[in-house]
Amino acid sequence: MELEMEFIRKMPSPQELKVDHPVEPAIYETKRRRDAEIRDILTGKDSRFLLIIGPCSADNEDAVVDYCQRLAEVQEQVKDTLYIIPRVYTNKPRTIGVGYKGMAHQPDPEGKEDMLAGIIACRNMHIRVIRETGFTCAEEILYPENHRYLSDLISYAAIGARSVEDQLHRMIASGGGIPVGMKNPTSGDISVMLNSIAAAQHEQQFLFRGWEVRTKGNPLAHAILRGYVDKFGKSLPNYHYEDLNLVDRLYKERNLKNPAVVVDANHSNSNKQYAEQVRIVNEVLHSRNLNPHIKTLVKGVMIESYIEGGNQKIGCVPHIYGKSITDPCLGWDDSEKLIYSIYDLC
Repeated sequence: MELEMEFIRKMPSPQELKVDHPVEPAIYETKRRRDAEIRDILTGKDSRFLLIIGPCSADNEDAVVDYCQRLAEVQEQVKDTLYIIPRVYTNKPRTIGVGYKGMAHQPDPEGKEDMLAGIIACRNMHIRVIRETGFTCAEEILYPENHRYLSDLISYAAIGARSVEDQLHRMIASGGGIPVGMKNPTSGDISVMLNSIAAAQHEQQFLFRGWEVRTKGNPLAHAILRGYVDKFGKSLPNYHYEDLNLVDRLYKERNLKNPAVVVDANHSNSNKQYAEQVRIVNEVLHSRNLNPHIKTLVKGVMIESYIEGGNQKIGCVPHIYGKSITDPCLGWDDSEKLIYSIYDLC
């Protein structure tokens, strides 16, 4: 049976796109250095605390670079204790598949979908962030087919709650070459998340982009706790002391490599009440300071933050620069205060 879909155009391969849009060697040297530093944090060789922070979705290049430049100034003040990885997420998952899907789909949020222009725009934004701030960033692997268009530029990846049970996502994570955080599913089933970590840490052989490929396994695959939703649709948290103790025990029972947790302070942990991220991060740090096992396990937190607090609709008039057009984010002033508070508590 024929597929009922329109074939719009054949996309260039990731290799072809990289040849057509070359990157200077200094960019790759920055990535090599930061990849090594983040690896040392996740394996326990470096005691610094990871802070993965930035907009819900990276919708505007100038605003994202502006935000990252502000982060870079703060990073210089806290670099002995905190290690910042900006969130530059260019794919936006949609619960029912409708609406703005991120820069990879729409380089102009108010324009038409154009995947080729979108992927080029994503690469240009990541390159500009590295060039102007010295940061390499975090992305979500929402579409495995798209990942290699950016894999030479990013230093951290996440598999979302709705993708973490998907076999291809798990196998892509096993060959990621960088730390990949596996979120617990929306159901909250911790065993599903741990199964995903185990799959990502193992060697895998599968079909990818027309090739039969084999991976070596990714020892830096780890857990991201993001809260969950019960059968009544109510958001429930999983960042409390008892939750962290449970994950620590389950990691040990499964004998997984490099046990590590990053706590996502937004999403179902905060019920998308973005200001609650401050309280949640403080509780996580309190738990770390109470229990040396939790301190070793919890390597960082993930925070949704942008220049202006809250969010706005696409096409809003007047459009507010640096304000999220997807989920609401913590504003810059509160974010800066929170970073210094984390620094004091670590």
